[in-house]
Amino acid sequence: MRTQVGIVGAGPAGLVLAHLLHLNGIDSVVVERQTRDHVEKRIRAGVLEHGTVDLLTAAGLGDRLLRERMVHHGVELLFDRVGHRVPLTELTGREITIYGQHELVKDLISARLDTERPLHFEAADVQVDGTELTFHVDGTQTTVECDFIAGCDGFHGISRAGIPPSALTVFEREYPHAWLGVLAQAPPASDELVYAYHDRGFALHSMRTPDITRLYLQVPADTDAADWPDARIWDELRTRLDRDDPRWQLNEGPILEKSVAAMRSFVVTPMQHEQLFLAGDAAHIVPPTGAKGLNLAVADVAVLAEGFAEYYAGRGSGLLRRYSETCLRRVWRVQHFSWWMTSMLHRVDDDPFTRELQLSQLRYVTSSTAAATTLAENYVGFPMA
Repeated sequence: MRTQVGIVGAGPAGLVLAHLLHLNGIDSVVVERQTRDHVEKRIRAGVLEHGTVDLLTAAGLGDRLLRERMVHHGVELLFDRVGHRVPLTELTGREITIYGQHELVKDLISARLDTERPLHFEAADVQVDGTELTFHVDGTQTTVECDFIAGCDGFHGISRAGIPPSALTVFEREYPHAWLGVLAQAPPASDELVYAYHDRGFALHSMRTPDITRLYLQVPADTDAADWPDARIWDELRTRLDRDDPRWQLNEGPILEKSVAAMRSFVVTPMQHEQLFLAGDAAHIVPPTGAKGLNLAVADVAVLAEGFAEYYAGRGSGLLRRYSETCLRRVWRVQHFSWWMTSMLHRVDDDPFTRELQLSQLRYVTSSTAAATTLAENYVGFPMA
């Protein structure tokens, strides 16, 4: 078998790339080690930047997204029992969209299947050797000769190993805390996201639909979700999200899903080696505080698709040669914003000096238009150009 671009991974990065290539008349093969059911049910981030929505809509992928999304024009920072709204749209002219990543993946899989181009789930023993992609499906080995390979298979995928370690520089930081995330069958108690700084640790009130709330608690990095029964979770959420407003009430309901996510910052450079290109979590990880992981992956493949389009149109390979340099400018901006949000909102130790610095930063961001605009610009995302 032969194709122009072999894509490893059928998450948002790989599927968006495959669709953008299809729109440009470029052939691709997508392989994914998990089942379709697993991929479509993976609960991940659901905050889409303004530019991400624009790109998906322009690519013909926005029909259901635009019908079912929840549009937010601000976020709230809660500290000292008082909520402070940051008016994102008023400050930037752009908004954010809430649309579950698993719902977006369903849309992307449907779009891929409509093209009748290869999408292989449950691909075992996936290997990348130069421009050769090998895998097994139903016990049968398939080898695909590719012009290029795009590694979109996440932090634990095999693609990054296709680059010699001596050719990579790794930047990494692990955090001493994690997020305990729950999905609850309960209407959101707020129309917008609430980021809460509390002496007991950070909390986030988010949502997936008008009937499903997504909630997070800062916990130690070695936390086992089994040690957090439902009653304990709700007690802690009530404490950290409480405020001096008699109208506020946290809506509770059955917890549908519970998991612990580690927090790290990770970047490899370069994001390309010969004919292999890394995109999304295969090349970088950001703490979830800034809601940037999915958006950063889409930004990567937008650059990569443009480079492939230029190459196959006979206009040279300049964009492909500059792929890593172009993407890393955005990656490091996003890394800094995510680190800054994490540092401002999470309790790291019992040092009163650090606590006062965090509170000072929060007061500044919520009282200065310039500081609030900086947060808003980064949160809604910069243009895809």
